[in-house]
Amino acid sequence: MEARDAGSARALWIVGPGAVEIRDTPLRAGPGEVELATRFSGISRGTEALVLRGGVPEGERARMRAPLQEGEFPWPVKYGYAAVGRILSGAAAGRDAFVLAPHQDRLAVPGAMVLPLPAGVPAGRAVLASNMETALNVVWDGGAAPGDRIAVIGAGVVGALAAWLCGRMPGAAVTLIDLLPGRAALAAALGVGFALP
Repeated sequence: MEARDAGSARALWIVGPGAVEIRDTPLRAGPGEVELATRFSGISRGTEALVLRGGVPEGERARMRAPLQEGEFPWPVKYGYAAVGRILSGAAAGRDAFVLAPHQDRLAVPGAMVLPLPAGVPAGRAVLASNMETALNVVWDGGAAPGDRIAVIGAGVVGALAAWLCGRMPGAAVTLIDLLPGRAALAAALGVGFALP
């Protein structure tokens, strides 16, 4: 997507069950905000599929609200929370940064939300930062420790990242469990075992 002018951006809006539109969105960085040109935007096959179907339960709508979401569930809503963009101005201009932002070609976000990428971290990989945060919390909450026998159920993005993290623990025996036999190759690439349920 390319912005039409410096004062606008193009954003993905979910407008009905399974229906999306690209809409022009005003873009004006205010005091303390940073402008970025989006390079990568990650789409969650789980959470965002639920949003696309209009399936966010009423009791969960406040909890599932994304930090820079516009609109309300079920729709129309501008959603998303995993973007990497090139900083366009200021001392960090030219650097790539991660931000919890919707799917949009350009962004103006509070400076405190902009996390410049460390040297050597590829922008295409950094878009997984929010997924890695979830995976790390899964590992911590599950109490996994070195030497444990660990089963991770589901080889989606978060499950695969959790299995990879557990597989780095000394002496841990990790098995990734998934319904899809083809995910055995993913488990092998991650250095963990695989099993069908």
